[in-house]
Amino acid sequence: MAVALQVLPCVVRASSRPFSWRAPAARLASGMALAEHARQVFDSAVGAVQPGPMLHRALALDPGGQQLKVRDRSFQLKQNLYLVGFGKAVLGMAAAAEELLGQHLVQGVISVPKGIRAAMEQAGKQEMLLKPHSHIQVFEGAEDNLPDRDALRAALAIRQLAEGLTAHDLLLVLISGGGSALLPAPIPPVTLEEKQTLTKLLAARGATIQELNTIRKALSQLKGGGLAQAAYPAQVVSLILSDVVGDPVEVIASGPTVASAHNVQDCLHILNRYGLRAALPRSVKTVLARADSDPRGPHACGHVLNVIIGSNVLALAEAQKQAEALGYRAAVLSTSLQGDVRLLARFYGLLARVAAARLIPSTTAGASGDDEAEEEKGRLHKLAAELQLSDLQLEEALGAVMETRGPVCLLAGGEPTVQLQGSGRGGRNQELAMLVGAELGRQPLGPVEALFLSGGTDGRDGPTEAAGAWVMRELCSQATAQGLDMATFLAHNDSHTFFCRLQGGSHLLYTGMTGTNVMDVHLLFLQPQ
Repeated sequence: MAVALQVLPCVVRASSRPFSWRAPAARLASGMALAEHARQVFDSAVGAVQPGPMLHRALALDPGGQQLKVRDRSFQLKQNLYLVGFGKAVLGMAAAAEELLGQHLVQGVISVPKGIRAAMEQAGKQEMLLKPHSHIQVFEGAEDNLPDRDALRAALAIRQLAEGLTAHDLLLVLISGGGSALLPAPIPPVTLEEKQTLTKLLAARGATIQELNTIRKALSQLKGGGLAQAAYPAQVVSLILSDVVGDPVEVIASGPTVASAHNVQDCLHILNRYGLRAALPRSVKTVLARADSDPRGPHACGHVLNVIIGSNVLALAEAQKQAEALGYRAAVLSTSLQGDVRLLARFYGLLARVAAARLIPSTTAGASGDDEAEEEKGRLHKLAAELQLSDLQLEEALGAVMETRGPVCLLAGGEPTVQLQGSGRGGRNQELAMLVGAELGRQPLGPVEALFLSGGTDGRDGPTEAAGAWVMRELCSQATAQGLDMATFLAHNDSHTFFCRLQGGSHLLYTGMTGTNVMDVHLLFLQPQ
C-alpha cells in the first residue's frame, strides 16, 4: 500500500489530491524533477513496510484452520491464542492478525502511540484499524515517543495478561519501532520519572540505541526477556518489525522476548563513559545491586520463537526499484548508518563531490587530476571508517556512477544520532538535511544538480510533525537571502524552526503517522546538467 506524502507549509493534513512540491519560482526544472522523484522514492520505501502485508506474509493457517504456521514451526490453535503488542506499527499489525486469527483469539492488549487511531481514521486507512467489538484492548501513550503514565498502564496490563497464561496457551507478541517507550515498567523502587530522566541524559550525551537499551533492560520488568519470562510456560511467537541497525532481536524494543546478554558491569561501564554513575538515584543503585547478586541469572527464553518480518533492508530494496523505474542508476550504500549527524553530513558532502566527478568527464589534465581524485576517495574511505559502516558498498556505488554517466540515486538507511546542545525543536533527519545542505554548498560539484532527502519512515522526526526534510546545494544562499543564520539554528538543535521559516516550510516532508517504522531513509540524487 502506498503512502501519500505531502510537503506543506508547516501544516499536517491528509489528502487524496495529487502531490506537489512547493519549490521557489526560481528553481530549475531539473530541480523540480529531482524533488518530485525524491518524494516518489521515499513513498515507495514506506509503502514496502506497511504492517498488514508483512504480517500476512509471516503467518499462515492450515486449510482446517487449526494450526498456525510460522516459518517452519506449527502451533495448535484451540481457542488458546492471546496477543500483546507495542510499537508504532502495532495497530496495523494487530488489525491484520485479528482478521486472520480472530476466531481463535481470546484476548489481546496493545500499546500504541497517542493519537494514532484518529490519524489513521482521518487518513482513511481503515485496514490499520481494529474492527468494532474487537477482542484487543488498545492503550495509547508515549506522546512524542517518550514513556508516560498511559504507556505504563498499558505495560502493566500486558504483564498481567502474560502472567495469567498456561502451558496450553500461545502468546503472539507484535513488536515494532517505538516499542521501548510504549512498554515502560520500571523495577521498583525505580520510578518512571527516574528511569526517563536517566535515559534522557544518556541520549543527550550521544549514547547509542544499543547503550540506551542495555540500561533500559537492566531497570525493566518486561524488557531483556522479562515479558517472555512472565508468559512462561506458554509458547511465545514474536513477530518483529525492526527499527535497529542490523536487526538484532535483543535490541529492538529492548528485547522483551530475548534473554539479555548484558550484566550489571556493562551498565556501569556505560554510565561511567557518559559521566553519570556518580549522579545515579539511590533506587537505580538498589536495582543494579540486586541484579548483580541474583542467583537465578538471566531469563531463559527457550519457549520463544522470534521472527523478523520487516526491516530497513526491505524498504530500501523497494526504493531502489522505484528509483530505477524513474530512470536513475540506483545503488544502496548501507542499511547500517549510525554515528553523529555532523560526521555523516561530511561523508555525504564528500560523497556527492566524488560521485559528481565521475559523472562529468574530467577537465583536469594529467596525473595531478588523478591524484586529486584518489585523495578525495581516500578521505571518503576514512570518513566511512570513522562511521563504522560495516556493510558500506562504496566501491560498487562509485563503479555504478562511473558506468552510467547519467542521473544517479544513492540510497542508505539507519539511525544516526544528534548530540543535544540546545533547547530548539527538531529531529535527526531535519538536522542532518541542514548539515548536508551546507556541505553540498561547499563542494565544487560542477554542472551537476544535487538533492538530499532524509526522512523517518514512521512519519515523525523527533518531537515534530514532520518526517524529515529535503535540501539542494543552494540551501545556504536561500537561508542568507531570508536572513536565517544556519549556524545559530544548528547550535540550538532548532532545525524544525529553521525549515518552517525557510521558504514557507516548503522543504519539510510531511507524511502524517505512517503506521510503520524501520528507521530512516536517506536519498542522494545527482543529475548532470
